Amino acid sequence: MTTAPDHVVRLPDAATTRAWGRALAGVLRAGDLVVLSGDLGAGKTTLTQGLGAGLHVRGQVASPTFVIAREHPPLPRPDGSRGPALVHVDAYRLGSFDEVEALDLDASLDEAVTVVEWGEGWVEPLAEDRLEVRLERPHGGLGADDDVQDAAAGERVLTVHAVGERWRGVALPGAPVTTEEDA
Repeated sequence: MTTAPDHVVRLPDAATTRAWGRALAGVLRAGDLVVLSGDLGAGKTTLTQGLGAGLHVRGQVASPTFVIAREHPPLPRPDGSRGPALVHVDAYRLGSFDEVEALDLDASLDEAVTVVEWGEGWVEPLAEDRLEVRLERPHGGLGADDDVQDAAAGERVLTVHAVGERWRGVALPGAPVTTEEDA
């Protein structure tokens, strides 16, 4: 299995986090799995909102914490084509791999871009090729004891770990292309 070097991107606020997600959507295709990790308030849903905008899908992208998963079907683009659907999953409340399997994510994996918040350690077996994205807010998250209480404020540090042949040579937003000579 091929693993590219990690890419680190600094995003000064929620707006640039959404913009980075829109840019990432430009390289995503049906069958891609994006696993998001990070503390509460780090920007996982904000990033996914950008992905939804970039993929041009229907519906407001919001945290699926209580419904566990939402599917956003593609809308027609100006040229009449349609991209893949977005399946947005929040694995925070899942307690076992059996619960992950019960979601039947592999049934739609080939036809959609699947984004799983809090998926680290749960969904990697679904796809040999995937993007593992960690978001951190070095100056606090949204907890009562943290410095930052405004969800839109504060820098996010995004680390992208591309796993598998699918990502060899793919230019990620704000990140260099890894060539065969670099790998």
